[in-house]
Amino acid sequence: AAGSNTEILSISDPANLASVLTDGVKKTIFDSRVQVTYEPGFVPVAPPAMPDIPPEHLAEMIKGTVKVEVLDGNIGYLKIQHIIGEEMAQKVGPILLEYIWDKMLPTSAMILDFRSAVSGELSGIPYIVSYYTDPEPLIHIDSVYDRTSDVTIELWSMPTLLGKRYGTSKPLIILTSKNTLGIAEDVAYCLKNLKRATIVGENTAGGSIKINKIKVGDTDFYVSVPVAKSINPITGKTWEINGVAPDVEVAAEDALDAAIAIIKLRAEIL
Repeated sequence: AAGSNTEILSISDPANLASVLTDGVKKTIFDSRVQVTYEPGFVPVAPPAMPDIPPEHLAEMIKGTVKVEVLDGNIGYLKIQHIIGEEMAQKVGPILLEYIWDKMLPTSAMILDFRSAVSGELSGIPYIVSYYTDPEPLIHIDSVYDRTSDVTIELWSMPTLLGKRYGTSKPLIILTSKNTLGIAEDVAYCLKNLKRATIVGENTAGGSIKINKIKVGDTDFYVSVPVAKSINPITGKTWEINGVAPDVEVAAEDALDAAIAIIKLRAEIL
């Protein structure tokens, strides 16, 4: 369509052209995740090799993306910006247990703050979900279809974990915003449909479980394309594109206060 549209081809500014092409793609395929960008200096970021970083340094990096606090009423508050994968969790496990989990376990209710969570690893999904479920029976949490390999990976709860589980009886609330993206959306959707967590906040971004950036020929233009799809075994649907709808809808900045009020109200009723 762009090739036959002389008006588009006459746009001289590459960034402006990328923006126009993105709008055209979105109107054609109705998928807001597909984007055309102009990035002359783009260098793909390779994840650091695990053995090259000492566990102490990894732990410091993780601490920079996590906030841990015990609020009034013995409510655990855990703010996460990046969901680490199983491999990294195993490597820095003892430090994570001491810094985070040992503070959370004795609490009587917990709030997971995903309002700023925009990145993560696929293997982190069963890791987090398993801490709020029973060891047996194992639960089919999610199925992820990878288009590039034409393979579907099933994610299941884990029978053994580092440290103790939070369990299934204590209240769990997940805070979301319109910026909550990707892996965090998957975790929220899984725990919501397992009836294990209450989602409080805004409808999430509706991102993708995995996006690849593909170079367009011999140019500095790139197309960001979803290359995998999450399909929840309970709903048979995905959270992608439409996002995760909250159980209690409030503005993101009011979500924490709303969550605390819900936990206190439940405690009074019980």
